[in-house]
Amino acid sequence: MNYNRDKSTEYAHQWAHGRNPAYCDFSGMGGDCTNFISQCLYAGCGVMNHARDVGWYYTSPGNRAAAWSGVEYLHRFLTTNKQAGPYAAELPVKNAQPGDIIQLSFDGIKFGHSLFIVNTYPEILIATHSDDSDNRPLSTYNFQRARLIHIEGVRL
Repeated sequence: MNYNRDKSTEYAHQWAHGRNPAYCDFSGMGGDCTNFISQCLYAGCGVMNHARDVGWYYTSPGNRAAAWSGVEYLHRFLTTNKQAGPYAAELPVKNAQPGDIIQLSFDGIKFGHSLFIVNTYPEILIATHSDDSDNRPLSTYNFQRARLIHIEGVRL
């Protein structure tokens, strides 16, 4: 099944500076960035993975997968998922497309922030929560490492 990059990007623009009331705002609980990215992904794929410990889903704040709102968990889910939901590969940042994800490491060791790519021309532009932004150049962030999570498709 194809991942609808246009729908995911439209969602990102719509909610970059706001909160969709259908989802919890995790701003006061460690940050809302990956929760926002998961919402964007879901807008473009429409399929969750309800596997209890290794899935990617959101029903309520107390009934969600760790991958829905955790940076490292989302990376692990997307790059290893063989079941329902989106799946991805980690590629060089030069391969970025709208609808993909960039994760940043500020200390060069641990990745701690997720960004949603909304455009790649003339440079990579992102939308994100925690430090709410839309069409923000990736180059304005001060980071040690960045990794691209390229969404390859969706399984039913």
